Amino acid sequence: MRASINRPPTPSAEEERGEEPSLREIINVKLVESGEKEKLMELLRERLVECGWRDEMKALCRAYARKKGRNNVTVDDLIHVITPKGRASVPDSVKAELLQRIRSFLMSSSLR
Repeated sequence: MRASINRPPTPSAEEERGEEPSLREIINVKLVESGEKEKLMELLRERLVECGWRDEMKALCRAYARKKGRNNVTVDDLIHVITPKGRASVPDSVKAELLQRIRSFLMSSSLR
């Protein structure tokens, strides 16, 4: 399934064979259609900047580039090395706030 943050996922030819969409896919479509996904993404960006997470990730990227040599590092290298550290270091309070917002959205929509 191909997706963008600004539009619902477009089913691929294989997926159009009559398979039922998963609950995750249904929720994602509802979030995108309502505009709530963009609001959640903006909230996440704000919270990560506020708590210093973004600066921490920049510092990790710079340190990795210095260690390997600027000309020897690709974006794919950075993504491969930094992503696990980045995901693990998102503060629990930020995760909890986003989860609460998603739950509130689901309770107010028709997905009960």
